[in-house]
Amino acid sequence: MNAKFKWSNVYILFVSQALYQTVSILVITLSGVIGMQMAPDKNLATLPVAMTTIGAAVMMIPASMLMKKIGQRKAFMIGTLIGALSGVVSWYGIINHSFWIFSIGNMLLGAYQGFTQYYRFAAADSVPEKAKSKAISWVIGGGIVAAVAGPNLARFTQDMGAIPYAYSYLSTILLSIVALGAVSLLKIGHTAVVQTNKPTKAGRSLKEIIKNKNTVLALFSSATAFAVMGMSMTATPIAMHDFGHSSGDTAMVIQWHVLGMFLPSFFTGTLIQKFGVHRIIIAGILILFVYLIVALSGTEFSNFIAGLFIVGLGWNFLFIGGSSVLTKVYRPEEKEKTQAFHDFTVFTVISITSFFAGSLFNHWGWMGVNLILLPLLILTFAVVMKIIRNNSNQ
Repeated sequence: MNAKFKWSNVYILFVSQALYQTVSILVITLSGVIGMQMAPDKNLATLPVAMTTIGAAVMMIPASMLMKKIGQRKAFMIGTLIGALSGVVSWYGIINHSFWIFSIGNMLLGAYQGFTQYYRFAAADSVPEKAKSKAISWVIGGGIVAAVAGPNLARFTQDMGAIPYAYSYLSTILLSIVALGAVSLLKIGHTAVVQTNKPTKAGRSLKEIIKNKNTVLALFSSATAFAVMGMSMTATPIAMHDFGHSSGDTAMVIQWHVLGMFLPSFFTGTLIQKFGVHRIIIAGILILFVYLIVALSGTEFSNFIAGLFIVGLGWNFLFIGGSSVLTKVYRPEEKEKTQAFHDFTVFTVISITSFFAGSLFNHWGWMGVNLILLPLLILTFAVVMKIIRNNSNQ
């Protein structure tokens, strides 16, 4: 595969990521409110959003196994078809006012996400070693398109037709089909096992890989990024509704949150090359501490929009930093199982935080939702600093 094809993969995956993230952000913008209206118990209001992350966690390992068997391009195509099915099921749940069918539709979107999570690693595999963090950043940066398109599409479609929100989920079908066309253009070879049909080294055991300090660093960085993001973003639409903010205000907050998540991606890889991945990870944790200060300072529109933007920025540094560290942990023959374990762990964490966000808000309020994140950030900061110090002493 020549250099032209390698970087063309990054550009295609950027587009594919943008299409998926547009669907994802539309669903995040609307699902909490829809859940509040349809849920048989208000404590279950955020279950549809949690089902998205559960679907991603459940699909993470099967998606990795499928990629190893049939190749990344074909597996990614299957993922987009699951995305289209998600739109169909969610739409059907809405028009029949079925909370449980709607939740299943959200879970299928998570299954689609289980495939898209490997876009960044596919991009990293397509470029030279020194460009891996930049390729990861660019693919994740596809979300910048979604930051504008997702909330605006939700705002434009939610009141179309006789049944609110139905057209919003129909639009996700079209976006998934367009993504199918995009990923079909990828020039990605099969894994070494599929290419040669010869036995290959099994590599180290997963247990041995997990014991690696850099694996722990990658896990803590990525899991913390998603835990804080999942808890805050899931609870925000409900909190803003409860505090009397309009749906337009909520959509704008989500939009700025997503801008915070993805806009830095165009320079995060460069920052990692210049300052080192450890400093970027530490910066991400400190940024999330700043978020807590803003969120606990009040419930005005300015608090929500500034707070969620800051969460996005911290998420970006931690997730890209963690992903970059992970690419240095595994050998080629260990790639699939290491990536799958990392992302499965991350999405298990965000599934738990998203599910409990609604219940925590109902019982402890917006302040309680945020205060519970404080010990997590303190623990992560302590673990990360210890690992970095140990690495620098070796």
